[in-house]
This record gives sequence, structure tokens and C-alpha cells, in this order.
Amino acid sequence: MAAVLNVHERVIAAPAAAVGALLDRLSTADDPLFPTPAWPPMRLDRPLSVGADGGHGSIRYRVTAYEPGCRVRFDTPPGAGLDGFHELTVSALGAERCRVRHVLACETRGLARLRWAFVVRHLHDTVVEEIFDNIERAAAGGVERPVRWSPWVRLLHRLGWARPEAVATPAAARLIRASLVRTDYEDAYRMRLLPGLPRDPAAWTGVLRDSFPVLARADGELLMDVRTAGLTARASILIDERYVTLCTAVKTDGRPARLYWGVVERVHPFMARTMLRRTHRRLALAAPSAGDRGSTVRGA
Repeated sequence: MAAVLNVHERVIAAPAAAVGALLDRLSTADDPLFPTPAWPPMRLDRPLSVGADGGHGSIRYRVTAYEPGCRVRFDTPPGAGLDGFHELTVSALGAERCRVRHVLACETRGLARLRWAFVVRHLHDTVVEEIFDNIERAAAGGVERPVRWSPWVRLLHRLGWARPEAVATPAAARLIRASLVRTDYEDAYRMRLLPGLPRDPAAWTGVLRDSFPVLARADGELLMDVRTAGLTARASILIDERYVTLCTAVKTDGRPARLYWGVVERVHPFMARTMLRRTHRRLALAAPSAGDRGSTVRGA
């Protein structure tokens, strides 16, 4: 078992009351601090208060202390590998300056020691500094030295990005359902919409590299013609309240098309998932972060 003490702090040129008011909005729908959509948002099962349970991504914790405008402490569940707490505090340094401080204190066990050293610490340090950037941006009007992602963090972020989920073609995807009299193949993959991601399906046409003509658009769905090599094929991008879904429908016209599709079908699911995931991450990195939704240097 090894002890971890990780401390970040920054002086903000703004009154403690202004920064404390931002702290009190942690985990809300308009949370100005947590750096979404580049990172999974903080979610709690109730408003910020002692006993609220939740986390961000795979990291779980519970609020064990809360002083509005001044301090919030989260304890990790026992047996999670990083057993301890993390705490965010705001303290005044006069009328127009304050210090924000984040402390992570925990014990690591087993493989969690290696995971902390090579993965979690690097991501944790980046997220905390981006939270500080958002505080400075929202309360002081700008960030003097925004955090930059290291090549290692960029690689970890790329490898850890969420993956599409295979689903049946949604009933709400009416355009693609009505686009072909019959189909020889259908699939659909979806990903959860993060705060800040575009809700206009036209913004997602980069999934297919913007190379196919748009046939129709209605009710949050955009239908494209992907006819090629004798195949009659359609793709649609559907946006609802929770997900972006990429749907495909194919009809083979004649023996050459069937032979061609017999080959393409083997790689199509991989390509569809890869393109959706890549576009999802690209749009998340390009989207403004919290605070006043200013820019942060992240990389791809």
C-alpha cells in the first residue's frame, strides 16, 4: 500500500465570493467548472450536498463535507483502488484575490499503484488544472497560462475515449427507414451526447467525411445517399435528447453488387464505429469548455 498526496493551487484575481459561487454550481446542468465535453461530466444523484453520490466517468465518490462557497470534499468508496478523498477549497486573499486549492489524498493498492503512476495521475493533473482555468476564465475574465496537454495525455485521452454502442435502427430514424423498399443490410451505432456537443445533425456529416449528398432532413435526422459500386445505400445521422446515432441501410442490386458488399460488409462495422467515435471526439475537443466557453490548448 502506498500513500498519494497530490496538491494543486492557484491564485485567482477575483473575490472569493465570486469564485465560491462557481464552486456551488458543481455538477449542475450549467456547471461552469468541470471541463466538459473533453472529459466526462461530473454527475451527482442530487444537488451538491453532504450525502450526494456520483462521480465522473469511472471515478466514483460521495460528498462528505460541504461549506457553500468555501469547500467541498468527496470521499472515494473503499476498495476502489484509490481509497481516500479529494477536496476543493476557496480562501480569500483580500478583497479582490483568492486561492483555489485541490487536494487528493489516498492510499493505492495492488495494480492501482501502477495505474495511478502511469495513467490516472497524468489525467487527474490535467483535469484539475483545466478546472482552475475555467475558474479563472469565468471569474477573472481570462486565463494567463492555460494548461497544455502533454503528448502522453493526448494519447491516453484518445485511447480512453468512449466507444459506440451497437443498437437496432431507432424508430425515430424515419427517413432512413422509409428510404429503401427493401434492405439486405442494416446497422446503427450510437454515442451519448456530451454537454457542448452540437445538436444539429449537419454538424456531424464529417462522420462520412462530408462526401455524400444530403437527400432529406427532418425531426433531428439527416439522410445521405452513399450509393457506390452498384449498391443502393443510405446513411443517416439522428440526434435526440441523449444520443447521436449513425444508421446505415444497404440494398444490393445484382450479382456484382452482392459480391462487392460481401467483401465490404466485413469491414463496414469497424469503419462505421471508428468514424463515429473519431467525429464524436473531434467535436468534443473543438467545443468550448466550461467557464465562459473559452479556448484551451488540447491537441488531437
